Parts: sequence; C-alpha cells; structure tokens
Amino acid sequence: MKKLDVTRQDHDTVSEAIDFWETRGYLDPQKSAELRDSLDVKSFDWGRLARYAFWVALGCLVFAILSLFIDEAFVQFVQSLSDAPDVIYFGFFAALAVIFYALGFRYKLRHPTKTLSIETMMLVGVFATAASIGFLGKILGKDTSHYSLFFLLSVVIYGALAVRFKSQLIWIFMLISLGIWFGTETAHHSNWGFQFWGMNYPLRFTLFGLVITLIAIFVVPRIKALLEFRKTSYVVGLLYLMISLWALSIFGNYSDWDRWASIRQYEMFYWGLISTAVALGLVLYGLRFKDNTTREIGFVFFIINIYTRYVEYLWDNMNRTLFFLFLAVSFWLVGRWAEKIWNKRNLD
Repeated sequence: MKKLDVTRQDHDTVSEAIDFWETRGYLDPQKSAELRDSLDVKSFDWGRLARYAFWVALGCLVFAILSLFIDEAFVQFVQSLSDAPDVIYFGFFAALAVIFYALGFRYKLRHPTKTLSIETMMLVGVFATAASIGFLGKILGKDTSHYSLFFLLSVVIYGALAVRFKSQLIWIFMLISLGIWFGTETAHHSNWGFQFWGMNYPLRFTLFGLVITLIAIFVVPRIKALLEFRKTSYVVGLLYLMISLWALSIFGNYSDWDRWASIRQYEMFYWGLISTAVALGLVLYGLRFKDNTTREIGFVFFIINIYTRYVEYLWDNMNRTLFFLFLAVSFWLVGRWAEKIWNKRNLD
C-alpha cells in the first residue's frame, strides 16, 4: 500500500488528531490503526534542500555578477562600450527577460511540480525586466523628473506576467514596484519634499499598507484571476502597514531632521501606542480565528515594538535585568492565560 510521506512534525500532528477522533468516538480503533499505518515519516526533507540549494545558487549568481564587475578585464570591456546607446542595453535586457520568461513558462508546462526551478527562471526574468525598464527610462525620460511613471509601467508588466504565469514571486515584485511607484509619485507631486498632503513617508505608507490589506481582503477574492494571490497580497499589505507603523512610532509625522532631533521621544508616544496596539490586535485576531499568518506577523511586530520602546524610554533609566524579568513575567502570565483557554476548549 502506498503511504503518504510527511515530516515528523506533521506526523505527530496528524497522529494527535487521530487519537482525538478515536477518543471522541468519531473513529473506531481499526480505522485509526489503518490511518496511522498510511503515514510514513520522511527520512529527509528533499524539498527544503532543493529550496536552500536554489537560494544559494541565486546568491552565488549575484556574487558572480558582482565579481565580474570588479574584474579588470571586464571593466575595460565595459568602458569600451560606454558610448553605446541606451537602446542597445534596453534591447539586451528586454530580450533576456523574454527568454527567461519563455523558459520558465515552458518548463512549467512540462514540469508543473518543480516550482523552485520555475521561480528561479522567473526571478532572472524579473531582474532583467527591471533593468530594461531602467534603460527605457533613460531613453524616454531624460528631460523629465516624472520617472515614477516607469515604476508604474513595471507594475503593469509584473501584474500581467504574474496573472499569465500564475507566479506568486512576480506578484510580490509587482506589489514592491507598486510601493516604489506610490512613494515616487507622491514625492513628485510634493516637489520632491518629504511632506505630501501633510504626511511624511512613514504615515503615507501606513495608509498605503492599510489600503493594500483591505483590497486583499475585500476586492481580490471577487476577481477570479486574482484569487490565488489573495494571501500573498494580504501578507505584503500587512508588512507594509506594520513596518510603516513601526517607523512612524520612531520618527512621528516629522519631515525635517532638525525638528525631529529637537523634540523629546515621549512627544511621539501615541504613535508607539498605536503601533503596539495594532500588533497586539493582530495577535488576538489570529488567535481568535486561527489565522496563523496574522498571528505571527502581529507577534513579531509586538515584540519589535516592545524592544523599541525599551530602547527609547528605558535604556538609560531602567536596569536591564529588571526589564527582561518584567518581560519574562508578562509573557508567562500571557502563556498561562492562553493555556487555560486551550484546556477549556479541549474539555468542551
């Protein structure tokens, strides 16, 4: 009989579920034994090895390119091409992008399960696309400062390619490009100042992250072609939101460095309070609705906010031992509270 290969952790989880169903009478002992016998623990996680190997390969590729650029012979060769028109570089990188997208799409049709190999090809195509758009900007935008339009072009290209190839990786780069476009577009309309409609960059991107998150929750699920990108959009939107809120808790809504440096940190305490409260709210929401992604993002930023506030307000005024002891007791109490809820649900 063919068995299902699972990791040790998954095996333990499924076994606990089978035990629970058996004790509640949902499964008879014979069926429970059959289900346990259908599981086989993986001797080695080859998928994880493959993922790490591709990451190392990409890292080595980056280092190889950097090494190439400091090679004397290559530098002399590049200098000899310094007078080449930008259209040549644009054509080269555009062709390179098309080649790797085509290879990735062809490989996906033949080997749909080999996602890591496919995403690696797509990643090279993404970088080549960015380079080609950069040179296109140099060709068309020499007499304009409104180069944020070229970032918008990359958003359109990445979005179309992500939907066509059903690639989560390209969709992530689309969302990153969307953030870059938003930042440069608002900067352009504020004459490249730090304030736009009375908002500095952290506050702007806090609202931007909130909008992306809400779109991921309410809009993306209604569009069939984008349905598979809901979770990715939700995670990226939350990261935009929480990173910006954390930056806002440090810098406030100030756009002038001298003015920010002249104020006391407690004057921006409310931003820190909002950032911490939102993070804690995500944790509670994740626990309440069993949303692991929301819970983990909220927990990470809750810890980051706690330590940030410590550095800001207590670093020179409170003994380190007492602070960490306070944290230990606090989280122990939270753990006991969560344990009581967990035990109560198991008894119900």
